Amino acid sequence: MATTLMEAPEKTEQKGSRLFVPDYVFVEPNALQYPLGQELYRRFQDEGIPMQMTTSHNQVRGIPGETDVEKYRNAKRTLVIGVRKTLKFETSKPSAEYAIPLATGCAAHCHYCYLNTNIGTKPYVRVYVNTDEILEQANKYIQERPGEITRFEAACTSDPVSIEHITGNLKRAIEFMGKQEFGRLRFVTKFHHVDSLLDASHNKHTRFRFSMNADYVIKNFEPGTSSFSQRIEAAGKVAKAGYPLGFILAPLYWFDGWEAGYTNLLESLRTQLVPEALEDLTFELIQHRFTKIAKNLILQRYPKTKLEMNEEERKYKWGKYGKGKYVYPDVQAKALQGHLEREIARLFPQARVEYFT
Repeated sequence: MATTLMEAPEKTEQKGSRLFVPDYVFVEPNALQYPLGQELYRRFQDEGIPMQMTTSHNQVRGIPGETDVEKYRNAKRTLVIGVRKTLKFETSKPSAEYAIPLATGCAAHCHYCYLNTNIGTKPYVRVYVNTDEILEQANKYIQERPGEITRFEAACTSDPVSIEHITGNLKRAIEFMGKQEFGRLRFVTKFHHVDSLLDASHNKHTRFRFSMNADYVIKNFEPGTSSFSQRIEAAGKVAKAGYPLGFILAPLYWFDGWEAGYTNLLESLRTQLVPEALEDLTFELIQHRFTKIAKNLILQRYPKTKLEMNEEERKYKWGKYGKGKYVYPDVQAKALQGHLEREIARLFPQARVEYFT
């Protein structure tokens, strides 16, 4: 390839309402053995986006930047085309039985995002081109649970809607699950770019969820995502296309006026949602949490953030592998849960709250 990473054209700051277009592309040689890898290679070459080969999607070097913040922001503008070698799916409780790995990383800049911990020093966006192998592995997991519904979460390590215009992998997964008697797909997004998914043969086997939050949280902590109104409009399109709809209210965040803020959020949902959205509607409630590693990375990458992460005001909750995270103390957590559940029951009496965590 003749181009180098330092030849990237100047671009204005990416807005959440625009489709993600990378500034830099890295390609794993093995990715070119797959039709999607070849297609993406030709596409970005034709578009003149600087490309460079890399030995592995886990070993990307050469992303430019003079400071750690610059390197981080450039990494978020970097796309890596790779092959998913590890086909053992992680569990994804309480949302699903398994996480299906279609991609890793996200171009948005949500300050609180748990990917700050999960992918740490590798914040670039990775897409996987061996889609058929990934879906075949999902089929094996379904066969291991005969007669039982097996749910797969497609948004554990990325926002798949934000890169669907690049890979088309989400639509492939939706239509694959649509043919499975006992397979179900779930994913969540903060983006409104849903049009290519509206004609998918989903057979109601995919629950399409949108991440929503109080206006204070969206404005202060979710740069690079679609606006509340854009997400609501997209949710209406999805509901009219027959998908079961859901909302993840996360992270539930304690701020001055939080009760009024979350009531306003839910009332806005109720008044703006199309009638089809109410037929099979779910809510998932997740309180704000952070790890020490995430806190350090967040403060390094977003030094002016207003995100409150005072360990002394939190409760330490142990997780698997002997690691834990800081959540709200029981009194605050129960207040958040109680308020949200009461308002959901008032405004959406037929909806189901799947869990609070």
